[in-house]
Amino acid sequence: MQPQDFEKVVSPASVAHYSQYKLTSLMLKRLEDLGFHVSSSKESDSLALDSVVARQILMGHECVGIDANKESVTAAVSFLKGGKHMKRNIQCSILVGADGAGSAVRRLTEIEMRGERDLQKLISVHFMSRELGEYLINSRPGMLFFIFNTGGIGVLVAHDLLQGEFVLQIPYYPPQQSLSDFSPEMCKKLIFNLVGHELSDLDVADIKPWVMHAEVAEKFMCCENRVMLAGDATHRFPPAGGFGMNTGIQDAHNLAWKIAALLQGSANSSILNTYETERRPIALFNTSLSIQNFRAAMSVPSALGLDPTVANSVHRFINNTVGSMLPTGLQKAILDNVFALGRAQLSESLLNESNPLGYQRLGRLKSIFEGGKSLQLQFPAEDLGFRYLEGAIVSDNESEVGDSEVPSGRRRDYVPCAEPGSRLPHMYVRILSDSTREVVSTLDLVSIEKVEFLLIISPLQESYELARATFKVAKENKANVKVCVVWPSSRDDGVARESKSALAPWENYVDVMEVKKQSGEEASWWSICKMSERGSILVRPDQHIAWRVKSAVTLDPTLHMRDVFSIILGKQ
Repeated sequence: MQPQDFEKVVSPASVAHYSQYKLTSLMLKRLEDLGFHVSSSKESDSLALDSVVARQILMGHECVGIDANKESVTAAVSFLKGGKHMKRNIQCSILVGADGAGSAVRRLTEIEMRGERDLQKLISVHFMSRELGEYLINSRPGMLFFIFNTGGIGVLVAHDLLQGEFVLQIPYYPPQQSLSDFSPEMCKKLIFNLVGHELSDLDVADIKPWVMHAEVAEKFMCCENRVMLAGDATHRFPPAGGFGMNTGIQDAHNLAWKIAALLQGSANSSILNTYETERRPIALFNTSLSIQNFRAAMSVPSALGLDPTVANSVHRFINNTVGSMLPTGLQKAILDNVFALGRAQLSESLLNESNPLGYQRLGRLKSIFEGGKSLQLQFPAEDLGFRYLEGAIVSDNESEVGDSEVPSGRRRDYVPCAEPGSRLPHMYVRILSDSTREVVSTLDLVSIEKVEFLLIISPLQESYELARATFKVAKENKANVKVCVVWPSSRDDGVARESKSALAPWENYVDVMEVKKQSGEEASWWSICKMSERGSILVRPDQHIAWRVKSAVTLDPTLHMRDVFSIILGKQ
């Protein structure tokens, strides 16, 4: 990560690298703050089988059955009570399976995954060593280390250098190799080989096998839209670029407001169809990009003479052809010899500039790095710039053609835009409607407390008329809307920047002023959006633009906004 990655130019939040289990703890704490009760396994044991489970997080429960009809869903869950497996039925309106890559909900609803399976099997070793952390901080700080030497091969993820927390990913080839081969002692020896010396404080915390896939669910919902999948349950990517976590968060962001709008009565049930319509194309695109990025990373060992496809081909040969008839010990010996031969390519006697072959390989390696053709870790254009082309949005004829380029795995900068389906651009504004005159991002103007649309306008008479019409139509639809009036920073004519009288009798509005950039450039909200100040933007509760008009609405604003809300809320 470079210093410019933390400048918060295109977002009020900067990039972060954070362990999932720490994130889980933060989310559980947030749920408790919101009034949920997190039940430990022991507390869950004491709950009556027919007890109400509303606003409870039941730890230690597993979904083992789903019965859905037109009216509701009943989830059968299994848990331990007094050392015995018990079952409890939980009835609900909608069931969301956000239960990970091995989703029980996906399996029970028989939703298939499509894509590339079994790209690589790996062993994940979670370990602690402050000694290693201190060495890396002082000598070669980084977040991700690909280690290739004659003693071993692995990818080291530095989750926390200060605390000395790491995860090592090691290639794994069952059945010739078994999990028992990777004992804590064996993993310690491998870590010492990869690091180059012994670590006095090395502590192996956990060892787990996993399989890398690149797949997307054939559908994201079933059972008449009462059962849905989200996160890793719907897409499994190679861990190359953080797409799994980011795409999963986007799923939840997209789905939450639609369920809430349905339950509060402002939207029709058909709004749930837009979840799959919007999210599945993004998941497919990110799958392609993560595969490209994974293969770009593999170009490095290939350049060193360690073509990963060779080891995988030998492994498939042993498992699927006459090799499977050989004694187990001989199969393992063949694999070990292939791996040893591969690691021998990394010896200093071969890999140096005096050796013609080594010189050629080092030159190829240099070309990969200097050309930016290896693994990329940041994708702002995809993480922030993804856009929904159809769904709960009103398309216009002025939108540019969607970005359909083939993923390259090379970093591109994110360029904000205000086209329907895009995320609301970030710009700092000063709130004029309260005494604090706080500076916030335009993204912060979208409520996180309730399902509320945001209409952004300029302080013009025709825009105020549109705003009053929007308030009226939103009320007709039992929907909430807030109006944001953006005052230009350049205007200093003594006129009060207050919209109360212009919007009366409606009161849910906020007056804000553009904040100039420190460089002295004029910060214009409408220029960022590539629109004139006569335009208007309607933002969904998930911060994506639902509708916009580049200039004033020429038709009756009330009739026009009725059409807009009808489309967005699934009533048309």
